[in-house]
Amino acid sequence: MKETEISKHTISVLVDNESGVLARVIGLFSGRGYNIESLTVAEVDADAHQSRITVVTSGTPMVIEQIKAQLSRLVPVHKVSDLTLAGPSVERELALVKVIATGEKRVESLRIADIFKARAVDATNNSFVYEIIGSPEKIDAFIKLMAPLGLSEISRTGVAAISRGTLTM
Repeated sequence: MKETEISKHTISVLVDNESGVLARVIGLFSGRGYNIESLTVAEVDADAHQSRITVVTSGTPMVIEQIKAQLSRLVPVHKVSDLTLAGPSVERELALVKVIATGEKRVESLRIADIFKARAVDATNNSFVYEIIGSPEKIDAFIKLMAPLGLSEISRTGVAAISRGTLTM
């Protein structure tokens, strides 16, 4: 990879689950002009009071290294892992997608949902809310196909990611 080539990276950060930690992590990005494309956070170990923050960001190799180094220096951070470079990983996201349609467009939205294994979690005479789980690319493709059928609203969780195999944080 060239030094000036921008690529997307999924970075996982293990932190203390305490007030203000997320603000410090976000502040690191915003204070230096780094963009956050996706951000998820949840407690992963209640006994140790630790949370996992998963950030998807883009940058040159030098920028990504700076981000990881700066994250590592934050006081409540225990570990920083670049899942993009660490080897194979699994990334999943959940989206709720509302489609307002009648007639053939309504039927077509059901067909597409079935192909993508999306589930109708709400239905009225004029609308569906679909739940879809998968890679960000799968969700993007589903949304693109729903757009001409009456797509009206989208809510996405952001990426949750973990390394495959025996590799751990």
